[in-house]
Amino acid sequence: MHIWQWHHWSGLSYLTCSLLQPWHHGFFSRQFSPQDPVELVKVLQPSASVYQVKQVHGDLVVAPSEFGDELPQADGILTEDKHQSVWVCSADCIPVLIADEKTGRVAAVHAGWRGTAVQIVPRAIARFQAFGSQLQDLRIALGPAISGVVYQVSLEVAVRVGTTIAPVSNERAILEFLFDLPESPLFSDPEPGRVRLDLRRVNALQIEKLGIDVTKVAIAPHCTYQEPDYFFSYRREHLKSIQWSGIVSY
Repeated sequence: MHIWQWHHWSGLSYLTCSLLQPWHHGFFSRQFSPQDPVELVKVLQPSASVYQVKQVHGDLVVAPSEFGDELPQADGILTEDKHQSVWVCSADCIPVLIADEKTGRVAAVHAGWRGTAVQIVPRAIARFQAFGSQLQDLRIALGPAISGVVYQVSLEVAVRVGTTIAPVSNERAILEFLFDLPESPLFSDPEPGRVRLDLRRVNALQIEKLGIDVTKVAIAPHCTYQEPDYFFSYRREHLKSIQWSGIVSY
């Protein structure tokens, strides 16, 4: 069982996961706002270089050598060298940190429902493989995000996301498949045409579908919507306030 633990830096709280223990990493709380990665890296490894992207809810994963004069429009960053820190921000979407225990290479990925629908996490894993990583060497932590029991979406969104894991193509069949799954990512909703969706569960199923063992995946037991003392939530506050998550290669 993976342990999620709060740490404190200058009286401010950030979260780590035992699965990623060999790497300097952190899922930072709202208490660190408005500090950005250039400042937050001091908590993890002050000598590390810093990389972030302009997140667009897509499926592009970039490497530091692909950066130009402006921030790339992407939703994932994969390191190429030692002591590179990569960062994503979120306010309900999933911050995903991935690490290769053999190479030390790491990635930070931003996965909202749109990113999940285009399989941003499997695409990041494919980039690891393109760099020579083996699936059995990857460790993946899905950080604090909005929980399925409170994340209301349309049936259309549920179908678009569910298509990535369902072996059927008919909309009704996709929804039935999702509801019938053990630990279903779908919950009923009292409003017609709506359901509740567990995005982290869907991402975990996408990862499992690739052949990665479930013991190599950790899901944070924290909900951004339900824990206002620690996290910003766009669904709760309707403000574009964010918290950062980052990891450093070794």
